[in-house]
Amino acid sequence: GLAMIGVNLQKGVDRGKVTEAERDEAFQLIQGVTTMDDACEGAELVVEAAPEIMEIKLSVFEDLGARLGPEVLLATNTSSLDVDEIASVTWRPEQVVGLHFFSPTNIMRLLEVVRADSTADDVLATAMKLAKHINKVGVVSGVCDGFIGNRMLKGYGREAGALLLEGVSPARIDKALYDFGMAMGPLTMGDLAGLDVGYRVRKERRERGEYVPETDGAIADRLVEAGRLGQKAGKGYYRYEEGSRTPLPDPEVDAIIKEAMDALGCEPRDIDDEEIVKRLIYPLINEAALILDEGIAQRPSDIDVVYIYGYGFPVYRGGPMFYADTVGLPSIVADMEQFQARYGDEDLMVVSPDVG
Repeated sequence: GLAMIGVNLQKGVDRGKVTEAERDEAFQLIQGVTTMDDACEGAELVVEAAPEIMEIKLSVFEDLGARLGPEVLLATNTSSLDVDEIASVTWRPEQVVGLHFFSPTNIMRLLEVVRADSTADDVLATAMKLAKHINKVGVVSGVCDGFIGNRMLKGYGREAGALLLEGVSPARIDKALYDFGMAMGPLTMGDLAGLDVGYRVRKERRERGEYVPETDGAIADRLVEAGRLGQKAGKGYYRYEEGSRTPLPDPEVDAIIKEAMDALGCEPRDIDDEEIVKRLIYPLINEAALILDEGIAQRPSDIDVVYIYGYGFPVYRGGPMFYADTVGLPSIVADMEQFQARYGDEDLMVVSPDVG
């Protein structure tokens, strides 16, 4: 862990972002320990960043709750799990809050501050002040599966997967979204984040008996099972030469896509770039309407901040909600209803009445 921090700090020096003196000063503030007793000694805030497996999270928080005094804030870095359930295993759930840092954490400025049902007002205020202190942009979210950003991202990723099954190449999908203004396309983003994260989430949902369509992650799951985890493995939707983040097409991926299409009985369709953009961006807007209606986000501008700072949404388009207003909500609903009718699949596109 310390070695990786050192590598990231050195990258900052190499890119001229920090001086060598600043690098050394930052590293001196960090202490590595290997026992929970050492980690908790003198702590005012503990941020758990264990794998996205609820049993592990609960075990860690049960342990922390027993060790730490009532004044210590307990935060979870979970990106999707139920913060209320995590807080419930401590004897003071009012001290528990979600601090969802975005990867790579040393670069990304967004911090989703997740308020659980029992989170105290002063704990929430402290978390928001902390975000500002460490030069992050804090946005308050309520508790739901995926919070604001990742919950909206499900439809975005689902449609990218559906387009792959309709014969659209990864490069075409990514280029269409890049040309729209996104910092990177959805499949390049998946490779950057790691395809195994979504794989584990889908697997756990199916194991819990939740309905997950067979088409959801059909190609991503096959890539993971073939050892293609993304950039960290040197191959995902694309291949990456050693030391490079440049995505390169890979015939092996084409073969995996073809295999999935054949297995699921999918036929290629003639789809233009305009439809690609609408199929991916409109579900973001649709899910955001539900998030507002449920009170998960406090205001539309919070959603725009999440997507600009956390997901590379083009600033000049103002975020998904502002963009929706520029297009016109009736037009968006009409297009979504056409897609739903054309493809005849409720899982593909479900229109929220709140958008209209």
